[in-house]
Amino acid sequence: MAWFDEAVFYHIYPLGLTGAEHENHYDKVEKRFDELIPWIDHVKKIGCNAIYIGPLFESGSHGYDTTDYKKVDSRLGTNEDLADFVRKCHEQGIKVILDGVFNHTGRDFFAFKDIKEKRENSQYKDWYCNVNFGGNNEYNDGFSYENWGGYNLLVKLNQWNPAVQDYICEVIKFWVDTFDIDGLRLDAADVLDFGFMRRISDYARSLKNEFYMMGEVIHGEYIRWERDAGLDAVTNYELHKGMFSGHNEHNYFEIAHTVRRLYQMGGNTPLGLRLYNFVDNHDVSRIPDKLNNRADLIPVYILLYTLPGVPSLYYGSEFAIEGKKGNGDDWNLRPAIALPDYSDAFENNEVTKLITKLGNFRLAHRALSYGEYKELVLTNRQYAFSRSLDGENIYVVVNNDDNPATVYVPAAGGTYRGLLSDISLNEENGNIKVDLAPHSGEIFYLV
Repeated sequence: MAWFDEAVFYHIYPLGLTGAEHENHYDKVEKRFDELIPWIDHVKKIGCNAIYIGPLFESGSHGYDTTDYKKVDSRLGTNEDLADFVRKCHEQGIKVILDGVFNHTGRDFFAFKDIKEKRENSQYKDWYCNVNFGGNNEYNDGFSYENWGGYNLLVKLNQWNPAVQDYICEVIKFWVDTFDIDGLRLDAADVLDFGFMRRISDYARSLKNEFYMMGEVIHGEYIRWERDAGLDAVTNYELHKGMFSGHNEHNYFEIAHTVRRLYQMGGNTPLGLRLYNFVDNHDVSRIPDKLNNRADLIPVYILLYTLPGVPSLYYGSEFAIEGKKGNGDDWNLRPAIALPDYSDAFENNEVTKLITKLGNFRLAHRALSYGEYKELVLTNRQYAFSRSLDGENIYVVVNNDDNPATVYVPAAGGTYRGLLSDISLNEENGNIKVDLAPHSGEIFYLV
């Protein structure tokens, strides 16, 4: 058990949230952390106790083409601004993890620039993968190299080179010493070398107790990244897909099967496979744009906050904002948001009110972090399960039908209160009888 087992994350893409320029001209420093500070209170109010923020370091465009790992992006502010932000988060009891973009660098990174200048004589020619001085590229460098995703803007680091490993460890130490961060999300962990990830993870934990190492993994056998690469958790893209398609197709079997398979992969224990759950992020369309019926936001978020794994909320999603992937880039998914524009959301926005209830309920009930998961009812359109710990039983039931539904949920004896409806139900004959409106759900806890 560690702090991250009880985390409710808030995910911030800072270049987008603050409306930073899409291209970095390196000609001035903008003090945009002043816009981020008010979000700390907001994050706490909606029931989050951890922030994942990034990318943050100097880059040429979207942040993932790093040009300097030891300098905060000049479009956002200074190193002192980031240190102050983390300090203010810690004062509110909020942990902070950053993006660790270690699979590739940008073309303006010092090692790559040295290769362009000195070619075969560069001491950094082995810092990147498959540098070929007999090749060329669209930049007319006079050599070619391996990249990420087919983009020569992103030059793939040679993670097998001990000098590169040493440098990344040095970067992590710099971040811990300078900013007092609590963990990292490893970008593109599904293409990182396992030995490299284990080395930097072990090193990071030697610097700070309970340092969280979470990997971005889209496909694959998730347990391998925790067992063989030494990571604490992985992004749960499997559940992400099921969350929208399971509701759109009225098929809770898809969601329940995914949950069951991953739970079994972890040895049928809540912490056997640690998962970072989400329904949208900076790389995928926002959930309102993926649901055929926006009313399904209610059961979707109920599931996000109650299924095994830690929940993560992407900035602005608590206001149910939209954002569709397309137009050749992802800036539609990463909009500028002014917090004062949503000052009435806690009173008037049903999604904001729902998420605030769910977040604070999750923080108050350890059964949702550590409790055993048990599937209780499963049909195409209704799904119920329990989370149980030390005698506390929490029952979750959702309905994706266009019609009302009555669900008989097996339950231990007692009287149960509904978190959202505030109704009380008594167990009778081993069940609680739950009446649900279309596209809704409820969480019951023992009074």
